[in-house]
Amino acid sequence: MPPPQFVANPTRFDPYKNFKFQIKFVGSTAPVAGISKMSALKRTTEVVKHREGGDPSSSRKSPGRTEYEAITLDRGVTHDLEFEKWANKVWDLTSGPGTEVSLKDFRKDLIIDVINEAGQVAISYKIFRCWVSEYQALPDLDANANAVAIQHIKLENEGWERDASVVEPTEPTL
Repeated sequence: MPPPQFVANPTRFDPYKNFKFQIKFVGSTAPVAGISKMSALKRTTEVVKHREGGDPSSSRKSPGRTEYEAITLDRGVTHDLEFEKWANKVWDLTSGPGTEVSLKDFRKDLIIDVINEAGQVAISYKIFRCWVSEYQALPDLDANANAVAIQHIKLENEGWERDASVVEPTEPTL
């Protein structure tokens, strides 16, 4: 007897592509401009080993602290100042001595949408309490290169979860 099939959409057998996505700030309907690359969503739970005095010579294992890896976003350099403004919430040399930091609203929640070939949101994740820990305003510049100038931010975060309210869309027939 074949194993049961757990397919939400019985007409879709192909996995979603990694090049169709958009990133939004929570509360905004417009995607962040020009994002070309995002690192993986990854979490790691530490393993706590323990044993009791009467246990055999092997240890038991249980889950410990969970850490969420930083997320990096790359985008082409434009006149849009959103990355720079956000990075400056943590450190801004131009604000004067003693006022380099403004922690008032330096954290933002993000939404990552994975989009199917028909342009429909298929999967969505919410990322919580992100802040910029690394900002690269310009890449290495090379007069002999033939490439787009990319800026980069690294976002620390306090976790993410899949948005269960986003269900697999019914893809249109063309």
